[in-house]
Amino acid sequence: VGPHGVILDGARLGRPCRVHSGAVVAGIPQALKFRGEYTTVEIGDGTVVRESATVNRATQSRGKTVVGRDCLIMAYSHVAHDCVVGDHVILGNATQLAGEVEVDDYAILSGGCLVHQFSRIGKHVMVQGGSKVTKDVPPYVMAGREPVAYSGLNRVGLKRRGFSPEVLEMLQNVYYLIYGAGYNVSQGLEQIEKNVKPSEERDEVLTFIKQSTRGIIRALNVE
Repeated sequence: VGPHGVILDGARLGRPCRVHSGAVVAGIPQALKFRGEYTTVEIGDGTVVRESATVNRATQSRGKTVVGRDCLIMAYSHVAHDCVVGDHVILGNATQLAGEVEVDDYAILSGGCLVHQFSRIGKHVMVQGGSKVTKDVPPYVMAGREPVAYSGLNRVGLKRRGFSPEVLEMLQNVYYLIYGAGYNVSQGLEQIEKNVKPSEERDEVLTFIKQSTRGIIRALNVE
C-alpha cells in the first residue's frame, strides 16, 4: 500500500495486490439507497490500483463489488458500487464506471471513458479513449466515435491472445450479420444461428446480445 492509500472495512484483497498513493478501496457507495448495510469489495490476486483511483463497496443490490485478478485500474479511475469487473481488465486513466456496470475478461477501456449505470462490456472488447458508453458492447469488438458505435472486430487484441485466423473470420461473419447485412438485431441473430457453425465464441456473442437489457451499441454511421 502506497503513501496515503486507504483500505477500508469491507475490503477483501488477494495477493499480491498493490494499492498506490491516494487510492481508496472499499469506500462507502455513492448511492442514496445505501442505508449502511455491511457490504464488501473483492479484488483478485495480482490486481493493481493506481494513484487516486477509487473502488467502492456495494449496496444491498448485489452485496459486493468485484474486481477480478491481474487487472490494472489506472490513476483517477472509479469503480462504483456493485460493479463486476472480470480478470485481466484494464481501465485507462480517469475511466469512470457507474453503479452495477459489468466488464468482462480481457476488456480494455482506454483513458477517460464514461460507462453508464447497468451497462455491460463484453470479453476482449477495446473501447476508444473518451467514449461515453450508454449501451452494451458485445464481445470481441472495438467501440468508439461519438456517439459510441461498433468500429470493427478487435483483431489486434484477439491475435495477441492466440485466436486463430479461422475464429477471426467466423467472428467477422457474425458481426457482419449483426451490423452490416441490413438486418435488425433479432434478424441478425436468427441468421447467425442458421448460417454460422456453433462454437464457443459464436455462442458467447449470441448469449451476450440475447441477455442485454440496455440494447447493444449501434453500427458505425460513416455518412
